[in-house]
Amino acid sequence: MPAPPPMRFVTRSERSELNSARDPKTRLRATVSLAEGHLQRAETFTTDKRFEEAATELGEYLGLIGDMRLFIATLTPDRGSTRDIYRHFEISVRLHIPRLAVMRRDTPADYSINIKDAEEYIRDTRAEALDSFYGHSVLRELEPEKKFEGPKNPPDGIKHP
Repeated sequence: MPAPPPMRFVTRSERSELNSARDPKTRLRATVSLAEGHLQRAETFTTDKRFEEAATELGEYLGLIGDMRLFIATLTPDRGSTRDIYRHFEISVRLHIPRLAVMRRDTPADYSINIKDAEEYIRDTRAEALDSFYGHSVLRELEPEKKFEGPKNPPDGIKHP
């Protein structure tokens, strides 16, 4: 039977640290720093074959990433600074996917399902961050209107049934 999914949450001390950030860029740095700490501890626990503790750290990691996603979603999407935050966020979490893949390979099947879900969550986070760059700025070419010229006459000498 597979292990239950890790509970995604942000501890009170981490929440107060994030709320004390004076601007989005500072909050992003604090979030990424805390998340990388949890991911590092999860990797250590996985190496030590302490999979329950690794799952707890993975849940805290995912909680921080989810909190940052929600925070960025509240910002004005059309501003350049918001896109910069998304860009830095995407660059930061991009490096976490291979680390999660290595953890998944060292984890028994009961727990590896949760790590696979975490990988997919991070991929979705990256996709959301990258989509912010293509919201209103993409211009599509209009298809040229095709004129109906009627049936084409077959060349002389060819008969159709």
